[in-house]
Amino acid sequence: MRPESSAIAVEGLVKSYGRTAALRGLTMHAARGTVVCLMGPNGAGKTTVIRVLSTLTRPDGGRATVCGHDVVEAAGRVRALIGLTGQDAAVDEHLTATENLWLFARLNRLARGPARSRVAELIEAFDLGSVAARPVRTYSGGLRRRVDLAAALVAAPPVLFVDEPTTGLDPRSRRTLWELIRARARAGSTILLTTQYLEEGDQLADRIYVVDQGRAVAEGTPDELKARIGGERIEVTLARPAGLPVAAAELETLLGGRPEVDEAALTVSVLTDDRPGVLSRAIRGLDEAGVDVTDVRLRRLTLDDVFFAFTGAEPTANGHPR
Repeated sequence: MRPESSAIAVEGLVKSYGRTAALRGLTMHAARGTVVCLMGPNGAGKTTVIRVLSTLTRPDGGRATVCGHDVVEAAGRVRALIGLTGQDAAVDEHLTATENLWLFARLNRLARGPARSRVAELIEAFDLGSVAARPVRTYSGGLRRRVDLAAALVAAPPVLFVDEPTTGLDPRSRRTLWELIRARARAGSTILLTTQYLEEGDQLADRIYVVDQGRAVAEGTPDELKARIGGERIEVTLARPAGLPVAAAELETLLGGRPEVDEAALTVSVLTDDRPGVLSRAIRGLDEAGVDVTDVRLRRLTLDDVFFAFTGAEPTANGHPR
């Protein structure tokens, strides 16, 4: 993809805070009308990318453009083209949803008539009608995030930056926000989001950049990234906790991969290749080692496996990297 044809183009971006290097030559692109996800562990540089692209932070090196406009040389033009929702809701909790959206509409210089129509449209689109007259401080976390995302869309920006949109939300609220983001992409916006929920990237992204230590260490569609790792994952469920270390050692010897142990679920899993007989070999080896197994299965790879393979960070049970 040529940078000039991208809605977002980042080339060799460098940014440090004192002695801490947040970005170390990161390069990425987002085609117009797509959802691109930055996925990586805490401290990987994801939020710094968003801050540079939204003109909140100046880079130390490299270049970044939004719709062809340089984020440093044409910062004012860039700000007119983007919407931004950060990790914390930026709306006024003492105002109602309607009042917040009206405020953002007027700050974006919409005339009264268009502003009134846009606010009504967003209240309906984000299903806020039943709470629109209540102060935001009375809302749940999911409702607040809806208002925050709606505020970022008041001016219908062609590019939207969404930094960890669903952190801390319950599964139902998270899926509601996913659908709202999909709807915005279908309407033509380019969306760059960061996330620690690996399922989020799998569900939303047309393209994923795995970011680690300030660099993009892998990129592709979710399926392409899984294919790059290859193989499947063998998952073994045991009858007793005492068998976990024995099973982990046996599977590592037999299959060569680094085992992952879930003590709560009494499971040991290991990434393996597609060689015939791998499952029967694992079952036979565990039986000879005296491990009491209740279930053995092969499962297709997930973004958890991609994340671990490219960053070495192990996801926790709720989908967050450690």
